[in-house]
Amino acid sequence: MNSEVPNSINGDGNPSDKSRSLYAEALEVLAGGVSRNMVRRQPHPDYAESGTGCHVTDVDGRTRIDFGNNTASLIHGHANPVVNAAVIEQLQGGTGFSMATEAELRFAQHLCARNNGFEKIRFMNSGTEAVMAAIKASRAITGRPKIAKAEGTYHGTYDYAEVSQNSCPENWGDKALPESVALAVGTPQRILDDVVVFPFNDVDRTIEILEAEADELACVLIDPLPHRLGLVSASEDYIRELRRWTHDRNVLLIFDEVISFRMGYGGAQDWYPEVKPDFTALGKIIGGGFPAGALAGKSEWMAVLDPGSAKFGLPFSGTFSANPVTMAAGLAAMKLYDQDAVHQLNRLGVFARAALTALIHKSDIKACVTGVGSMFRVYFKESPPVDYRSAWQNESESKMVRFMVDYLYRNGFMLIGTCTAALSTAHTEKEVEQLIACFAAGFDSLRSRL
Repeated sequence: MNSEVPNSINGDGNPSDKSRSLYAEALEVLAGGVSRNMVRRQPHPDYAESGTGCHVTDVDGRTRIDFGNNTASLIHGHANPVVNAAVIEQLQGGTGFSMATEAELRFAQHLCARNNGFEKIRFMNSGTEAVMAAIKASRAITGRPKIAKAEGTYHGTYDYAEVSQNSCPENWGDKALPESVALAVGTPQRILDDVVVFPFNDVDRTIEILEAEADELACVLIDPLPHRLGLVSASEDYIRELRRWTHDRNVLLIFDEVISFRMGYGGAQDWYPEVKPDFTALGKIIGGGFPAGALAGKSEWMAVLDPGSAKFGLPFSGTFSANPVTMAAGLAAMKLYDQDAVHQLNRLGVFARAALTALIHKSDIKACVTGVGSMFRVYFKESPPVDYRSAWQNESESKMVRFMVDYLYRNGFMLIGTCTAALSTAHTEKEVEQLIACFAAGFDSLRSRL
């Protein structure tokens, strides 16, 4: 294995002059100095100057290998030349119109061709909007108020979707009947009352919980590979049973594939060939690096968004929805992410997880690797989690995660803050081997502190 680690980063963690100065200015005009809490670091965030392929250079000239890819949204890394060319061509023709565009049509045709469950599609501006639209559409179709979601899963910032996203032992209640727990201070109790929470991958308990609420449920929302829950995939039996129950009870089944769509040419749904959800929420990689979301589904249900249909029940629009720049970037990116590219990237994920697992065994450190396809996550637990409660990290485990993420960052590697990597087609085995070598050094440093 190539043990070379990029040496362009000063590992002492000293604050940079320009980033420190920029942050001091930002504190005067931005709440907390940033617009995304995830970029906060101590004593200040670093500021990006540019990115190319799998490398990002900050304003002080330090270059890192990026394994986070803007929280799994850049499937081809930074500044892909094919995507850039498509964007530049569209920019020269205009960035937004109060008219439909051919770019929207062509991208819709491409995405629908990737998955035979995508009979119709609507574009919006984020995965959060896509999930929100799916929930509202389900209510409009069924006339019922409640939704159901798995404990601990993240589905964006819509009030209903974020319930029990971050519950803990002090408030999550009995595993057989999880509590609905607010994320944001001030969340109305009536919202919590309309969200039914069930344990992920537990067929019997989930169906029992759903059955008790069947008459009021509009939809069941599920992520086939929930990141916050540990990058553990939903079992085939679990998904099959959810589909059977929702069909029998006239409840709509929603897949949140905002992250997991990268896992197959048609998304993670490719893992469950016998199951098609009623709605699928998309985002992240479909934007080609630009803000994007989409709601796809069966024609009979998508008609609720069609003002010309007798089933119309959900007015849904947006000034920047389907803007032609995003459509051009998304189409170029997704065309590049063809069957071969999906296969190659998932194979690189297998390589990375195997190498990390072998390193952990060799290092004799209490840790494990989770993930599927082109993503992986490191936990400081002896056994991989199977649901939210086993994925929940105590303070000691959280400190080790923070230490490792910071160690990697100081030594030239960017990961998502949960110690998660989302590979891009710009990565090769060389960059993965460099990351593994840095993990090895990080484990040694961590062990000396235990």
